[in-house]
Amino acid sequence: QLQLVESGGGLVQPGGSLRLSCAASGVSFDQTAIGWFRQAPGKEREGVSCISRSGSSTVYAASVEGRFAISRDNAKNTVYLQLNSLQPEDTAVYYCAAGRYYSPCRAPEYTGWGQGTQVTVSS
Repeated sequence: QLQLVESGGGLVQPGGSLRLSCAASGVSFDQTAIGWFRQAPGKEREGVSCISRSGSSTVYAASVEGRFAISRDNAKNTVYLQLNSLQPEDTAVYYCAAGRYYSPCRAPEYTGWGQGTQVTVSS
């Protein structure tokens, strides 16, 4: 049974950085695309970044392009999301999920949602 567990969230000042982790079990990890999504209060869940099975292909939302970086370590069954130059508008619960393809990076295309990890950007 697929299980994804997010970690690494927290409170950070504007301009700061965080590194999120998504640990997977119960799945052939190297056969699964992984996506990071976020949901702020009162807003829909949006795709932040998704990565292909091998890690060779990635896609980013325009709002995070150049600031966030997704990567994966298939030997550790883990996907990472490096968040740099964080802004208050990045405040949200961040989730990871599994999909067949890394693109489109849209929530309805993904499954196996974790519990999420809270990222709060505030001075």
